[in-house]
Amino acid sequence: MSANIHLSRRQFLQAGALLGGGLVLGFRWAPAGAAPAASGFTANAWIAVRPDGRVQLVCPRNEMGQDVHTSLSMLLAEELGVDPRTVEVVQAPADPAYVNGMLGAQITGGSTSVRDSWIKLRQAGAAARTMLVGAAAAMWDVPAAECTVADGQVVHGTRTLAFGALADAAAKQPVPKDVPLKPRAEFRLIGRPLARLDGAAKARGQTVYGIDIQLPGLLHAALLPCPVHGGKVASFDGSAAAKRPGVRKVVSIGEGVAVIADHWWQAQQALAELKVQWDEGAQARLDNAAIYATLERAKEQSGARVKQAGDVEAVFARSKPIEARYTSQMLAHVTMEPQNCTARVGRDGVDVWASNQHPQRAQALAAQAAGVKPERVRIHSQQIGGGFGRRLDTDYVAQAVAIAKAVPGTPVKLIWSREDDVRHDVYRPPALHLLRGSVQDGRVHALAYTLVSPSITNRMFPGVVKDGIDGFMVEGVANLTYGIPNLDLRTVIQEVGVRVGYWRSVSNALNAFAIESFIDELAHAAGADPVAFRAAMLDAQPRQRAVLERAAKEAGWTTKPAPGRAFGVASMECYDTHLALVAEISGDAKRVKLERLTFAVDPGIAVHPDQIVAQLQGGAINGLIDALRSKITFKDGRVEQANFGDFPIPRIGEVPPIAVHLIEGGDKPGGIGETGVPLVAPAIANAVFALTGQRIRSLPLADGGVTFA
Repeated sequence: MSANIHLSRRQFLQAGALLGGGLVLGFRWAPAGAAPAASGFTANAWIAVRPDGRVQLVCPRNEMGQDVHTSLSMLLAEELGVDPRTVEVVQAPADPAYVNGMLGAQITGGSTSVRDSWIKLRQAGAAARTMLVGAAAAMWDVPAAECTVADGQVVHGTRTLAFGALADAAAKQPVPKDVPLKPRAEFRLIGRPLARLDGAAKARGQTVYGIDIQLPGLLHAALLPCPVHGGKVASFDGSAAAKRPGVRKVVSIGEGVAVIADHWWQAQQALAELKVQWDEGAQARLDNAAIYATLERAKEQSGARVKQAGDVEAVFARSKPIEARYTSQMLAHVTMEPQNCTARVGRDGVDVWASNQHPQRAQALAAQAAGVKPERVRIHSQQIGGGFGRRLDTDYVAQAVAIAKAVPGTPVKLIWSREDDVRHDVYRPPALHLLRGSVQDGRVHALAYTLVSPSITNRMFPGVVKDGIDGFMVEGVANLTYGIPNLDLRTVIQEVGVRVGYWRSVSNALNAFAIESFIDELAHAAGADPVAFRAAMLDAQPRQRAVLERAAKEAGWTTKPAPGRAFGVASMECYDTHLALVAEISGDAKRVKLERLTFAVDPGIAVHPDQIVAQLQGGAINGLIDALRSKITFKDGRVEQANFGDFPIPRIGEVPPIAVHLIEGGDKPGGIGETGVPLVAPAIANAVFALTGQRIRSLPLADGGVTFA
């Protein structure tokens, strides 16, 4: 498939972009028919070809392990005609020009990096290639159609000119109005194996993350936050802490008291000397029982209808429906790199060095904390040592800036302890799932589903949620792939007093656990093979059916495995990617071992196949955090967990082999970074039922009495 670009010169060339000379291209782009963001921002892609031959890509998305630098360089290099390993990646600053066209803000998340850049970065490469060829053809006085490009050179017969030598002349070429992109059959880079561009630096420990920032005169800060979310400092005595070695200053920032010292450990140790009286606020008595009781009361609300077909109530009136109630737990993100930020507040403005997924939000919060306009805040985004949605929230940036105000002109690095990271996270929302279903002639004839949960979007982006529909809450519901003639799918937004945040795969994981487990219940009620039962509902979804059947085949699916072994299956479309997962387990009702996870995935076009495999495997491990034993609980307004001892994540011996089988069935890339998460919990839960006959309807599964080896 080929696509054409239609750009005016005004759209294409940006004033002041000729930094260092050469050909510098940037153009504003938005998907056809896309509604403009509320701020009026549009997406922007940049490429620079320097006279010294360097090809630079200003990367609009932040790197947090998903290898976006390699994938986006491949898109650009495919059309430009260079080796992606020679592309120099420069991280984009906080700027409206770099807004994510799919999310309406400068965000790295939602498995959108490649999808958002699929056309525009290839357009940038194709346009630059055309201008370089035009410049060479003019020098040689030959038709441009007789010239080709290869390895950063324009070629005509035996003559070659390097891109660098053509850069200044190419900048004077007319902007092409209609450049066809390569058809899929001509791809030389996209879809081929390529070692990640940052792999060597990471293997050698040379990559600089936010926590690694070193600046002249740098001081360090540790923060004692109010133990109750939303609480604040009523009064404090920091005199004893101020006398400790290395301590420079003790300061209240409202939500907590910070110690600034020469070294972080000095600051952290001095926190024990603080005497603080807290105003714990409205959440001082919050506990888990109250949280889930609030969700229970809200289930009587009619909610917002997400998807409807036929008449479920008429079907249920004629037959006794099967009913089930599922719950999902709150979860912390526990990123490997704890939250941190280095800030300097000076007369010339504010500088912020931070690992973050949302530079514009970091800029806005830093400006608010410093009392300056956002344009006076410079965000220096660093590589991220684990994001998973946590670094869309940039509360740690506001804290660092507020602390740095106490020592004007001096950079201060704030680092959270692991305990603070667990106890002051923005948690995956608690959820209640109510399901009813009717089986007729071996197939699902009617399905009613209601999700009751807080809205993350209401907190982070007030005003975005309309008519009770949070687009992130309905993931895995609105895009249900099964052909069921009678549907009534709803969501109820119910706040519970907990600060909730986006957790890898967001509501896909919440909804997939309940829906895919319940589909398994209906298959059992029908006396049907769970794979065949699902496949029968996918006649209108050939790509989804293909991954389901492929996963079953590769896993050796059978409903009559050897004694002491069992299989479970789950299937869904997630971020424009079709996936199915088979979990194989062994053991008995007392102890279960995970033997193997087998994915089949259709991402449409696999831009970077090796990284797709890596992302699905990493996502599956996040899925194990969701499935096995991790949870966040509240008592007296406080989070009861503090570190990996009471918020356990899977150890290496608990992670089974994870196989990934690719099918390319579409004409554009689907999302990948978050898609490995949602199916893990339901596939394992369904396997546990097949092995033990016990249907577990709440997460984590260990709370249902299962011990995992």
